[in-house]
Amino acid sequence: MKEYKVIGLMSGTSLDGLDMAYSHIYFENNKWQFTILETKSIDYTPSFREKLKNSVHLEALELLQLNNSYGSWLGQQVATFIEEKALSPDFIASHGHTVFHQPEKGLTYQIGSGQHIANTCGVNVVCDFRSNDLILGGQGAPFAPIGDEHFFYQYDFCLNLGGISNISFKKNGKRIAYDVSPANMLLNHIIGKIGKPYDHNGEMARSGILNQNLLHTLNSLEYYAWPYPKSLGYEWFLEKVVPIADHTPDNIENLLHTSVHHVAEQIAAAILKEPLSTTGKLLVTGGGAKNSFLIETLQQKLGTAVLVVVPETQLIDFKEAVVFGLMGVLKLCEETNVLASVTGASRDSSSGILYTPS
Repeated sequence: MKEYKVIGLMSGTSLDGLDMAYSHIYFENNKWQFTILETKSIDYTPSFREKLKNSVHLEALELLQLNNSYGSWLGQQVATFIEEKALSPDFIASHGHTVFHQPEKGLTYQIGSGQHIANTCGVNVVCDFRSNDLILGGQGAPFAPIGDEHFFYQYDFCLNLGGISNISFKKNGKRIAYDVSPANMLLNHIIGKIGKPYDHNGEMARSGILNQNLLHTLNSLEYYAWPYPKSLGYEWFLEKVVPIADHTPDNIENLLHTSVHHVAEQIAAAILKEPLSTTGKLLVTGGGAKNSFLIETLQQKLGTAVLVVVPETQLIDFKEAVVFGLMGVLKLCEETNVLASVTGASRDSSSGILYTPS
């Protein structure tokens, strides 16, 4: 039996912080399985959040310096996690923090130097999962579907509500996945105008009313008409979405309310265009799964065709970190961890780079 103890690291586009999941990932009964053993989330300080948020505007030398310092910071957090919980990881699997993602230019860049992580915490590190897929002509995203394929295959659809919403499902025997829309990235941007990091349970959004002009403008974004495979990045959000949100004259409650409807409509449209013979099941994870107004609105727009399933909090929070642990395991086993049917690459691949402490 192949088995590993691995710490998966995830920092998402919602910029809320670092998620760490120490998992037992093992191959049994002809399939990969997992048990989450320990977890830890570290919130970014406001200044650190701003530094990461603005990294897209840095000069090359400053960005390379941030890549190294952020890698050392990640390594320090891992070392503390290992010491606090007396862990014995075989390796670390790190997503890094995405600064640039422009697949149409063959470009993606995640900061968090793997060598700096490895040297700081003294454990092998697998990272840079995206670059190889770009070279093979793929989107380099999304990656959660490899976990959906191995761990959550009992669901018809798997939805991650992070900074960006992305969905995966089986179609004609192949796993399909793509980024659907901005999610927490948009909601957090709006509520950030009044100095709050997020809208707890979607309470402010619930109190608002629909702005039909804003909803129409958001729904008319060109990206939604593109065929998959497709993916979104922070640069697209800054260029296409922020100007709409910033130049719509309305109160915060109405902007949030309308944005929730926009996100839910785009997700429901993506799901309902796929054929289902019976009532489907949709697994929802990521921070947006805790936004009860968003979940209720999504269920309303899906009607009786698909049942929205929100799992226990630990899986909501740490699914992506666990999946990156799986990606690291598959890389070390020389098995496929990036699906061409998801990314549009010329072939499946076993992606990632191994760094050893020195």
